[in-house]
Amino acid sequence: MRTFKFKYGEEKIPFSVPSEEILMVIEPNPMPSVEKTGDEIVKEALEHPIGSSKLRDLVKAGETVCVVVPDVTRAWQSPSVYVPPVIEELTKAGVKDKDIVIISATGSHRKQTEDEYITLVGADVNRRIEILDHDCKDEENLVHVGVTSFGTPVRINKRALECDHIVMTGGAILHFLAGYGGGRKYILPGIAGYETIMRNHSYSMNDGMGTGSNPEVRSGNMNGSNNIHQDMMEAAAMVKPLFIMNVVVDSDKRITHAFAGDYIKAHLAACEVVKQMDSVTIQEKADLVIASAGGYPKDINFYQTTKAVFNAVEAVKPGGAMIIVSECREGFGSGGTETIIRQFSDMASREKDIRKKYTIGKFLGYRPAEIAEKVHFILVSSMEPVLFDTTKIKVVSTIEEAISLGRTLVNSENPSIALMPYAANTLPMLEV
Repeated sequence: MRTFKFKYGEEKIPFSVPSEEILMVIEPNPMPSVEKTGDEIVKEALEHPIGSSKLRDLVKAGETVCVVVPDVTRAWQSPSVYVPPVIEELTKAGVKDKDIVIISATGSHRKQTEDEYITLVGADVNRRIEILDHDCKDEENLVHVGVTSFGTPVRINKRALECDHIVMTGGAILHFLAGYGGGRKYILPGIAGYETIMRNHSYSMNDGMGTGSNPEVRSGNMNGSNNIHQDMMEAAAMVKPLFIMNVVVDSDKRITHAFAGDYIKAHLAACEVVKQMDSVTIQEKADLVIASAGGYPKDINFYQTTKAVFNAVEAVKPGGAMIIVSECREGFGSGGTETIIRQFSDMASREKDIRKKYTIGKFLGYRPAEIAEKVHFILVSSMEPVLFDTTKIKVVSTIEEAISLGRTLVNSENPSIALMPYAANTLPMLEV
C-alpha cells in the first residue's frame, strides 16, 4: 500500500491505494531553482524586451498612458512586484504621474477596495497614480471599436482608448477557456463590455443545438481551433496595445520568469514556460483518477473546483472514473452554476438554456455535467449529494468511499490509478 495526503479545505486527508495499482502520479514538472528576486527578474525583462524597443523608448513626455493591471482575483501573480517597475519605465521616459491612469482589468468581476488596490500596485504607486476599476456594464464608458470575424461586437473601456498608449501587465497561466491566461486577455475580457465578454465566452459551445461544448476550447490550446482565443486576439488587435509585461509565478506566488515587449511575442514566451511547468506528458490514461482541487481557497466552491475537473478528466480513460477531492464550503459559488445543475434534469434542457442566455457561471455548471455523461464523476465534498441529483455527478463524504465506488463503476478490482495532488494547476497531455 502507498499513502497519500490530499488537500481538502484547510486540511490534508490521508488515504491509501495498493502500490501495484498506481499507474502514475501526475505533478507539475520540477523547474530549476531561481536565485534572483522577482524585482530583479522583472527589471531584467524590461531591459531586454522581446520584439520591441524598451518601453522608455516607445513613449515620450506629454503623452498619456493607460497601464492595465489585473484585479484582486489575480493577486497571486504578485502584481505589486511588477507594476512599479513598469511605472518607473514611464517616468524615465518623462511621462508625468498625472498623465498615467491605471485601470484594473476586472472583466465582469466586482469593484475593489483601496486596500486591494495597494495589494495590486503597491502603496507608493497607489498614492501617486490614479487607479480605477473597469466597469463592464457602464455603457457610457464603453466605446465600440469594431466587430470580429466571429461576429463579436467589441466595446472597450473609453478611458483606456482616450490615452495615447495602452500598456498591459499580468501573469500567464493555463486557462480552461482561452488556453492560457495573460496577454490579450487583459483587453478581452479585461477591459471589455459585458456583452462583448459573454459573446466571446459563448464560443465555448459548438455551433448548433445538440452539439454541446467545443472540445477545442480548453487548457493549453491556443491554436486556430480555439475560437475564444482567436476572438480575443482579434479584439486586442483593434486596440493595438503598445507593450506588455507578463510574468510566470510558482506555487508560492514567487515570480520565476518575466517577459516584456511585443504583446503577442512576449506572451507566447511566457506561455511556453507555463507549458514546461504545468503540462505533464502521460503515456496512457487511467481507469481511475484521484485528484485534489488544491485545498482552500482553490476548493472554496464548485465554481472554482471546475478548474481541477477540466484538467483531471484529461487523464481518464473513456468510461473510466474521476474522483475530485474538493470541500466546496461555500457551495456552488455562482447562481448560474447552481441554476444550470439543479433546475434541469437533462443535458438538452441545460444546453437550450445556456444557448438562450450565456453566462460563464452557467457554463461552469454545464460542462461538468456534460463530462459526467462521458466518464464517472465522483465528488468528495461537504456539499449535500441531493444538490447534484439531476446530474450523473455522485457526491460522497470520504476518499475511501469514493475509491470503493470508483472500483464498482469501472467494474474492476484492480483498476489502473492516476493521482493528481495539484489538479487545478496540472494539465495531463497524452503523448501521441
